[in-house]
Amino acid sequence: MFIDPSYFLFILPAFALSLWASWRTKSAFKKYSQVRTFRGMTGAQAAQEMLRASGITDVQVVSTNGFLSDHYNPADKTLALSEATFASSSVAAVGVACHEAGHALQHAQGYKALGLRSALVPTANLGSSAGYFVMLGGALFHSPNMIYLGAMLFSAVLLFQIVTLPVEFDATARAKRLAVETGIIMPQEREGMDRVLNAAAMTYVAAVVSTMMTLLYYLLRARR
Repeated sequence: MFIDPSYFLFILPAFALSLWASWRTKSAFKKYSQVRTFRGMTGAQAAQEMLRASGITDVQVVSTNGFLSDHYNPADKTLALSEATFASSSVAAVGVACHEAGHALQHAQGYKALGLRSALVPTANLGSSAGYFVMLGGALFHSPNMIYLGAMLFSAVLLFQIVTLPVEFDATARAKRLAVETGIIMPQEREGMDRVLNAAAMTYVAAVVSTMMTLLYYLLRARR
């Protein structure tokens, strides 16, 4: 099967950015997983303290499987922390836990971007599962209309990822500020926490770039 060489001009830079962001996140987490916080709170305790200090009492903090699979589910108000975060008292674990607690704060305070992201999930899932393959099929069968249809579906993924950026950045900003204000970490420990959370934020930027470049490539193919 013929592979368009120009495809790599679009995809390889985005792929390299994604690899770099993933490596940076894992590297920062690994480094600061070895640094224990002064107060010795575990990730679970840190999340619970941040929630308590913000007057939130209806969010359950639970453990979940997987590496860096931490997430907040607004549907059932569950804050799930991975095994590497839940019981660890490292700077990295506390930083990640506070970030997820930041999402719970967004939910409690009616942060609009979080609500919009949740509303976009079904459409984004459809675009992710079907959009790319419809575009690919359009390219293989030389059907511009099919590519445009796939691009319309796939653009839902890009919209979801773009909306995700302010949601993640805001949760990180809340975590950095409140972790110090509530005494979860000491001011001098902020540097390590910042490095972990800033690295994680870049993975979302890389995802946007990757999706955007893929969409752009297929739209240009449709015009040939």
